Amino acid sequence: MKDRLGRIIYVGKARSLKKRVSSYFQRGRARTVEQPKIRALIRLITDFDVIEVRSEPEALLLEGKLIKQWRPRYNTDFTDDKRFLLVRVDLAEALPRFRLTRLRKEDRSRYFGPFAHSGLLRRTLAQIRRQFGILLADGAPQRLPDGSWRLYDDAREEIYGTREPVTTEEYRERVTRACDFLDGKSREWLVTLREEMTAAAAKREFEKAAELRDIVFALDRTLRRARNFDRSDPTRPSGDATALAALQESLSLSGPPRTMECFDISHISGTFVVAAMVHFSDGRPDKDEYRRFQIRSFVGNDDFRAMEEVVGRRYRRLAEEGSPLPDLIVIDGGRGQIGAALKAFVALDAEPPAIIGLAKKHETIIFPDERAPLNLPLDHPGLNLLQRLRDEAHRFANTYNAELRSRRIRESILDDFPGLGPVRRAALLAYFGDISRLRAASTEEIAAVEGFGGKLAAELHAFLQRTG
Repeated sequence: MKDRLGRIIYVGKARSLKKRVSSYFQRGRARTVEQPKIRALIRLITDFDVIEVRSEPEALLLEGKLIKQWRPRYNTDFTDDKRFLLVRVDLAEALPRFRLTRLRKEDRSRYFGPFAHSGLLRRTLAQIRRQFGILLADGAPQRLPDGSWRLYDDAREEIYGTREPVTTEEYRERVTRACDFLDGKSREWLVTLREEMTAAAAKREFEKAAELRDIVFALDRTLRRARNFDRSDPTRPSGDATALAALQESLSLSGPPRTMECFDISHISGTFVVAAMVHFSDGRPDKDEYRRFQIRSFVGNDDFRAMEEVVGRRYRRLAEEGSPLPDLIVIDGGRGQIGAALKAFVALDAEPPAIIGLAKKHETIIFPDERAPLNLPLDHPGLNLLQRLRDEAHRFANTYNAELRSRRIRESILDDFPGLGPVRRAALLAYFGDISRLRAASTEEIAAVEGFGGKLAAELHAFLQRTG
């Protein structure tokens, strides 16, 4: 059904479309309809289109697809998945937890679901906590002096059989495995739901089929739009090719951006400023090409200067090696960050490849030239690829930032040992690599470090054991 402006305001189906459509325009219909919503709909209808399909199951699927696509104001089914539970994992947290929610936000979290059966979902979460040693919403981890974490403060460590304490990096590996498991469960469940829906429709159990269809469309939408970090998936190659072609067209590139690199800056109020660069080849992460940077040229909070430094360092190295530049550079930020990246190429006296910025708030694509900012549809395959690239850069930068903070916190224990100046401290860390190895060293091993005698080594060894 369409209004006078051609806007789709209602989508419906019927075995006999003639009877169904004509029923809206029978004499006196508008006066006898009890629901005000239906009376308002009838007054607005000025035109309609008809699509004929071969079977009722096909009609059921098509109706849901069109409602999802057009979101007519007088259709109340299938418009969102808020009545179903989702699992949310906020990867920006130091220790990401698996939480339940009914609202999917456009943020950097990963979402799984929707799940119609809350009891089954809660049992599944309990299973993955036991299997992978991750935290749920009720977790209360404790930070230990050496920077590691004790996840559980009761007998669950022994019950679950997971090692404690753990470092932030070890815990994130657990989260990755748990997400892969839950992602597989979601896709496995989607296949089962489709089969049940088709079977119910074939048996003419249309109320049950419609309920299943609602879940199928919501689950399929969530899986397609989830900000996954592009793990190995045999169904992805054609999708990657489609996304690359869509990006070429949308960005007016000379060819598909088969190699892309994205930069992100991470800091805590101007301290621990680091940057990360991730590399995608043919739409997939190439982790051998990932790079991370500590900012060297200044101290403080200046994202523009930081971006100029790391872009310059990256592509100066490629020029020295004679390596090719990527087809597309993506900057996490807006026009200021793009300008900083271009300044780096001016300093290198090099012609930059295609560069764009991706501004977070509205997922706006920013160009370095006179072109207006571009907002692609949220389900655009090219935009989804850019989001995966940007989110991976953000994850990689945040992980490095957390690792650096954790390392500095652990090393700061040496400041409390009297008589240990910067030269001896640097010698210790250069010899052992980090504080955990130093803490595990014997008195004799510490004494082997330049500048340490037996007495000082024994005192430091005793100090480290007391503060462990």
